Order: sequence, then structure tokens, then C-alpha cells
Amino acid sequence: MTAVTMPKLSDSMEQGTILTWLKADGEQVRAGEDLLEIETDKATVTHPAQESGVLEIVAPEGTTLPVGAPIARIGVSGADGARTAPSREADGVSNEFPERFETNGGSSSAPTPARAGATGSARGAVVRATPLARRVAKAHGISLEEVDGSGPLGRVTRGDVLSKAGIAPGRAPVEPVTPVEPVTAGGPPVSSGKGSVEVVEPNRKQAVIARRMAEAKATVPHFQVQTEVLMDKAVAFREQLKDTDVSAPSFNDLIVKAAALALRDHPLANGSYRDGRFELHSRINVGIAVAADDALVVPTIFDADHKSLGTIAAEARRLAERVRSGEVSPAELAGATFTVSNLGMYGMTAITPVVNPPQAAILGVGAMRATLARVDGQIVDRHLMTLTLSCDHRILYGADAAQFLSRIRELLEKPLRLAL
Repeated sequence: MTAVTMPKLSDSMEQGTILTWLKADGEQVRAGEDLLEIETDKATVTHPAQESGVLEIVAPEGTTLPVGAPIARIGVSGADGARTAPSREADGVSNEFPERFETNGGSSSAPTPARAGATGSARGAVVRATPLARRVAKAHGISLEEVDGSGPLGRVTRGDVLSKAGIAPGRAPVEPVTPVEPVTAGGPPVSSGKGSVEVVEPNRKQAVIARRMAEAKATVPHFQVQTEVLMDKAVAFREQLKDTDVSAPSFNDLIVKAAALALRDHPLANGSYRDGRFELHSRINVGIAVAADDALVVPTIFDADHKSLGTIAAEARRLAERVRSGEVSPAELAGATFTVSNLGMYGMTAITPVVNPPQAAILGVGAMRATLARVDGQIVDRHLMTLTLSCDHRILYGADAAQFLSRIRELLEKPLRLAL
């Protein structure tokens, strides 16, 4: 009998939460089959069985456990199909598994075959669905069995569930929140003068983001440099590309490419400050901040300096779609050496983002705006964009940051260099 443990699905993963068992306790599984869905600090991932055999579930749905903790066992079947029970200690698995696990809603007993059957064969064939689709279906009282899936291999997506519910895709609520009144110790609810209060528990991803941002502000000495970029030539360049290619890159794609090329010339900006040393990375991997339904997620465009604008544009669109559908994988969220965060589409003139450790810097992108300027005695239209570079002062100094940001501005103001 082989132990199934909580896998380490990303470099930063310390623990994971079991969302859904896709196989029932006592069910025969095959190596490579989807076994369960796990929520990590970065994404929700479907994890496959590593071996074939009969599944014995140890940790129920909702359990949060550290990496390496036992969550199940896979054993062989006897001649009559019954599960065999060889010595667990002989297989490297302790006989003393916790009888109760701490779940998101409190303690929960280890599952029995009858209980686990509720997640497997007792409810029929398991419907292939994204984790976000399962949450949305639960929130709206929709059975996944009634939804036609449009994803790969007929997988049900969030959009499929919203269509079934008659809701246009957008920021539909996933989980209802019940308002509560303030309560004094030992007494009835009292009015605070602020009206009713909604207490919302952050999900695992939001809690991790909150903790890391607090650590970043507390431990990283931030400073910012800012510049205005004249985007007239970039606007004209993109219009030319649109005339020849319906999938022309966005302005954010141009910025990603410009940042990647500038990082070649400024290796400290592509580095990390770790344990009192500078780590300079050989690959230039640019993370792009994407707003999902419940958090800000940063997938990675690897080797962005070596990729064409068209490839960057295609990858950025694909990654954004995977983030919003809840299908992005930990591998797609790891390995970034620099980050671009763009809030221009919301009309924000400028932003000063928080450095994402251990990266040395993050680029904040504001909205492109039309202005009037005097050129050679004439009043002309100009397109300006504000770029703000937030830096870790332990590895980047003011002059380094200014030169790096100036190089990005230079490339955007002469965009033909981005296409070479």
C-alpha cells in the first residue's frame, strides 16, 4: 500500500486544501487519472493518481494540510476484488494517521467508505468541471450534471454555469455573504452607527496575498521612480499592425516586450535580494498581473526577451483566459523575475504597486491619455502614459532604477525596435 501525500505544486507552496475528491473511497484508480482538486497559494489544481490500485481516502474534502502530509493510500486488490491491507509501516506509512483533521469549517472526522461515496460513485460519474465552475454552481444551486461543458474534453467552465443560470459572464458573486450585526460580549447585537456589517472570510488565495503583501511592505525598503512616455509612435505602430493582423498586440504587450529588452541591459532589475546576496537570473520571465474574480493572479511569460510581439500577445491572452476560468496551473504562475501591473484599462492615471518578493522591481502602468502640447510653436495632440517603477532599495539604487525605466521609455517611444 502506497501513501498519497499532499504534493508540492509550486516553489512557495507550504500547505494545500483538498477541494474535491474525484474518486470515491474504495474505488479502483489508474495511474494518470484525475484523483483530486487541490487549492494552493497560487491556484486550484487537478492532481492525478501516481499509481494504480484501490483508493483509501484519509483526509476529507475541506482539509488543509502541509506539504508531505498523508491524504490517502492506494493499495492493490485481492482476487475477489476486495482491498488488501498489508502492513502500512512496511510501506513507509505510519499506522497512526490523525483521526480528525482541521477543515475550513472546523474539525472533521476521517471519512468512512459511506461518507466518501458521496463524492464518488454514489453520485454517479464525476462531472469534469473547473474548480471555479463548481463553486459558482454551488452558489447558484445548479447541478453540474445539467450543464453542457464547452471546455476541453467537455469540461464545464464558469461561463457554462453562468449561461445555465441565465447570467451574463462577468463578476457574478460566487459565494453568498450573510450580513451580521455587531455583538457585545454577553449581550445582544448593538448598533455601531455604521449599519449592518458583512463579515467575509477570505479564501485561501486572498489570505496568502494579504500575508505576502504585508510582509513585502514590512521587509522590503520600497522606493519609486516615475516617468511620462510619449506614446504617439506606439499608437501609430499598433494601428499599422492592426491593419495587417487582427490579433495585433495590445499596448500592454508592447510594454512587456520593452521591459524584457530593458532587463537585458540592467541585470540587477532582473535579480533578487536573498539572504544578504544578489541573485542575477539568466532568464527574463515577465509576470503579468491579471484580475480574477476573487484575487489578483500573476501568470508568467517565460523568456519574454526572446519572443516576438505576436507570441507575447497570444500567450498573454491565453494566460488571462486560463486565470479567469480557474484553469491556470502552478507552473504557469511560477518563475517570474519581473512583473508588469497595468490598471490603465480602469482609467487610473498612475499606480505605485508593491514589490513582489523576491523580485527586485515591479512596473505600474497607468492609462494612456490625450493631451495638448506646444511643438515648434504649434499646438498638437499627444498621447502620454505614466510608468511607475517600484523597487527594492537593497538591490536597486536610484540611478539604476532611473536608467532602467528610461530604457523602457526609449523603447516605447521608438517601437520599431520592439519588432526586431
